[in-house]
Amino acid sequence: MRAKFLDAISGDTSLLIFTLISAIGLSGILLGVALEIPMLAALPFALLVVLLAIVDFRMLFYILCFCIPLSIQFNVTASLSTDLPTEPLMVGLMLVYIFYFIKNFKTLKPDFFKHPMTILLLLHVAWIMITSVTSLDQVVSVKFLLAKLWYVVVFYFLAGHVLKTEKALKTFFWVVLIPLFLTVTIVMVRHSTYGFSFSDINWVLGPFYSNHVIYASIIVLFMPFIWLALNWFPKKSLTRFFLLFLMVYAVIAIQFSFTRAAYVSLVLAIISSYVIRFRLMRYALGLSLILSIAFFAFLINKNTYLDYAPNFERAVTHSNFENLLEATTKLEDISTVERFYRWIAGRYMVEERPMLGFGPGNFINYYRSYTVNSFQTYVSDNEENSGVHFYYLMLFIEQGIFGLIIFLILSFYMLIKGEAVYHQCKTNHLKRIVMAALLCIIIVDSLLIMNDMIEVDKIGSFFFMSMALIVNVDLMNKGKLPAFEKSDT
Repeated sequence: MRAKFLDAISGDTSLLIFTLISAIGLSGILLGVALEIPMLAALPFALLVVLLAIVDFRMLFYILCFCIPLSIQFNVTASLSTDLPTEPLMVGLMLVYIFYFIKNFKTLKPDFFKHPMTILLLLHVAWIMITSVTSLDQVVSVKFLLAKLWYVVVFYFLAGHVLKTEKALKTFFWVVLIPLFLTVTIVMVRHSTYGFSFSDINWVLGPFYSNHVIYASIIVLFMPFIWLALNWFPKKSLTRFFLLFLMVYAVIAIQFSFTRAAYVSLVLAIISSYVIRFRLMRYALGLSLILSIAFFAFLINKNTYLDYAPNFERAVTHSNFENLLEATTKLEDISTVERFYRWIAGRYMVEERPMLGFGPGNFINYYRSYTVNSFQTYVSDNEENSGVHFYYLMLFIEQGIFGLIIFLILSFYMLIKGEAVYHQCKTNHLKRIVMAALLCIIIVDSLLIMNDMIEVDKIGSFFFMSMALIVNVDLMNKGKLPAFEKSDT
């Protein structure tokens, strides 16, 4: 299709289109400067995006991946924000892929779309649609649904279409690695001027990261892919030494991010690699589920959780990381205690609407009337409008019990199926690809215990792309796709 298009615009037609785009682009820049309207100056870039989408949307997909570490949050209004330039690119790519899907519906192989992981993901999205209809605030829920759609379409379906070859996988790796460590270096240099102090970490992250949790999370979830890339190069090659250096550099950056969740998820990923190798995933998930149910049953029984109400005067923000860790173990850290405040509210919200929930995206609009004053903290006014900080509870609150169950089934299936795919691989090269994708998913799953970040572009994108990679390797194992071939680059 691309070849036919390029043939069609050859010769004089190609020159005419180039001249027209150049003229419109130059006019946009001049008008934007003269009239002080920045959007007009962005016109040439918009035209370039449109042209790339027509000629080869894979290139536009790589541009999107390149922009993920560099994206910034832009507040359109007091209540509406977007990530630039990633979110507009996602919307555009979603529309391009939908058009591509419709145009090539009869020739596309159905294996990827019929895969159980795809069906479970679509069921998850379908339930979001249903609960958006029954939502207490449908406008908020529809916005949430639309955002979910372009994440799933672009980073699962389109990524699954693109990431089917060795060249594509390596291109994806490098276009993310370079900007990611550029931002890490900028943060580290800025942080060094403050003596790498814990109290100043959030000051040095802008404009790329809104908080230290997102910063640490993208580093730790990309580490499995750096480990994967190490095996693409000879042991004594400069590129391999460079990647080894980046692994160490990443660990140092995570250390100076002072993010407890990142430390835990990194250790969990290392342990999980052995769980996968020894086929222990079912047992690990079963044990985790039993312990979680027992823990929450203990807290809910006879309102035992009320015995753990914090000391309001002692639950404070700490400027020293060692003090923060000590306060965490004593349940006196402000961020930990504030989570309790919102989790307790979530518990009462679940009792109010257990089946269909309050609607996607609606926790922030309704939770205050369900809070318990004895768990209130200095930051309970929640000026930043952050969520419940426990994704699984948030699903229960906003999408009801079925929304939580569907996502848990999807998550458990990903890990169990991923382990099976890993052991079905005939080459170590394919095994490493599956392992990297699985560890990325496990890291995100663990981060969701204390955060709500799967809808953040720097986190959720890798979650869905890792899913797509596992499905593609599964199809390769079954002979329905050509297998990735290892080659030095």
